[in-house]
Amino acid sequence: MIPLKFVLVDLRRHWVGSLVIILLIAGATALGVAVNLQERALRLGSARAAERFDLVVGAAGSETQLVLSSVFLQPSPLTLLPGSALAKLADDPRVAMAAPVGFGDSFNGLPVVGTIAAFVTDDGRVGLSEGRVFETVAEAVIGAKVDLALGDEVKPLHGTAGEGGHTHTELKYQVVGRMGETGTPWDRAILVPIEGVWRIHHMGDGHDADEHGHAAHDRTGEASEAERGPAEMMERIGPPWTNPQGVPAIIVKARTIADAYRLRNEYRRDQTLGVFPAEVLTRLFSTLGDVRTVLAAIAFATQGLVAAAVILVSVVHLAQRRRQLAVLRALGAPRAALFGLVWFEILALVVSGVAIGVVLGWGGAKIFASWVSDASGIVSPVVLTWEDGRLALGLLAVAAIIAVVPAMMAYRQPTAIALRS
Repeated sequence: MIPLKFVLVDLRRHWVGSLVIILLIAGATALGVAVNLQERALRLGSARAAERFDLVVGAAGSETQLVLSSVFLQPSPLTLLPGSALAKLADDPRVAMAAPVGFGDSFNGLPVVGTIAAFVTDDGRVGLSEGRVFETVAEAVIGAKVDLALGDEVKPLHGTAGEGGHTHTELKYQVVGRMGETGTPWDRAILVPIEGVWRIHHMGDGHDADEHGHAAHDRTGEASEAERGPAEMMERIGPPWTNPQGVPAIIVKARTIADAYRLRNEYRRDQTLGVFPAEVLTRLFSTLGDVRTVLAAIAFATQGLVAAAVILVSVVHLAQRRRQLAVLRALGAPRAALFGLVWFEILALVVSGVAIGVVLGWGGAKIFASWVSDASGIVSPVVLTWEDGRLALGLLAVAAIIAVVPAMMAYRQPTAIALRS
């Protein structure tokens, strides 16, 4: 057999052609690997972002837009649900938590979202990385990646500065807590009491006063309303509300799975829309899968063209080496050795190209995932799996078969004719 050192010397001698073949194979492989990795990363990142959202209730309209706005915090004007819907859900025995989400304001480009304290801690399931949850209408909790510190002040901006937006002067928030990192758009959100959002938009605060000037319901039960001062009563937040205002969406956690389905069906009538974010994402993933199929077909076609190019280059290269191979044959090298030389050289080029392509595809997917994370806040994990390994092994198997063509040509080449050429 031909020694490995001879193969390496031969490849080094024709390094320009070898490099071109390696780059062609690497580019085709990188495209296929990047498509698979990024599609999988988007699925995992989106699914993780929707884990906390069992059921979302909004006004009748687009299911996709409701999920994109409430779960992924994509800015879009939504029709407000009447406050009566919030009150009804909050009092429903099938509901463990009904958290309103009110958005539309921002601070330094970050969304300011009105909600309740229970939503910040996922109804007590999640702790904060520092500080505490808001307890008054003028306090805020920030996401893990918000570049603010405890004690900083937040003055929300209505709309955007470029579109005539204005800073609210009715209320400013003080940061009192920071959430743990979740890898979702909520890491870049500023959460405030929903009463603050209502108040700065001149909608009241959901807590009407009785004839004595005190709130009509006692949330804590620790002291009567008559025992509290007017300033303290103004800071009251959270349910129960006596006069809740409209909200773009309500995040609902049902007590049982059966309750969740009943609530979803109940709020898919008249002027309301109840959706499971997971179902909406499944439909989006289906569309994404169609795109992936198209890209995979393009990658497959590219790999086919590269395979044809490899055969063409190999045949041309073989024609230029006919005399060299004939000399080896005349010196006593068996035909099987010539077959192995050509076959192994081509396979070595393919292995190098596939290995480089996998690295390039992984790197490209990481860069794209980082861009997606910067743009949307969704952390998409890019991980190589056995599926990607099978893709690489499949390419090598095809290459091993393709390499037989020029290797067989070398095997069957007549020595005498080659030496006279």
